[in-house]
Amino acid sequence: KEFIEERDLQVYFVIDVSGSGNFGSNISKKEKSLEIIASLMFAALRNNDGIGVFLVSEGIEKFIPAKKGKRHVLQILNIIAKYKPKSLKTNLQNCLEYVSKTIKRKSVVFLVSDFNDETNFFKPLKILRKNNDVIALKLTDPREQVIPDVGLIELEDQETGEQILVDTSDETFRDSYSKIISDKNFQFFSEMKRQKVDAVSLTTEEDFSIPIRKLFKKR
Repeated sequence: KEFIEERDLQVYFVIDVSGSGNFGSNISKKEKSLEIIASLMFAALRNNDGIGVFLVSEGIEKFIPAKKGKRHVLQILNIIAKYKPKSLKTNLQNCLEYVSKTIKRKSVVFLVSDFNDETNFFKPLKILRKNNDVIALKLTDPREQVIPDVGLIELEDQETGEQILVDTSDETFRDSYSKIISDKNFQFFSEMKRQKVDAVSLTTEEDFSIPIRKLFKKR
């Protein structure tokens, strides 16, 4: 007898639903991430993969085990679109520890976040990467990278509610801010490379399909 083995892969999405996802100059990071996630889920659906989700903030807010089928995917996307997080804060360290313990067999794991988190999430990420194929999708908004010269403005941290008044006409301030962000991005992608985790930079105002296609072509 000749047997044809059916492909049976699990794909999990770890989605950051914390307060910083509400930020966006034209479209919010939350809305953009839903577009990206939907595209990747339907690609996995065409491959007959099981799809599951972790919605995370400073803890695991919702876990949906991997299942196959179009109805399952549509239900997941509907839940994500309507979901109101219980916490606005982020703690990826705690969340990735939970994800590592919950996923019982090797899976593809997409981490979808802006990674604006001060916790040491690289340690549990290393454990997660050991048993799974992990891909990090870092989503940012252009206004988070470069502050325009618009005079005095009040900035608010979406996760803590802390507000500060800044003078954006100060060129030294703008340059200093841009350097801090640039350094943090460099450190993030350097550490991801060191841990052998594929990481892609995506923005709210660009077509996400091009960098994602490049990633899968490289892989």
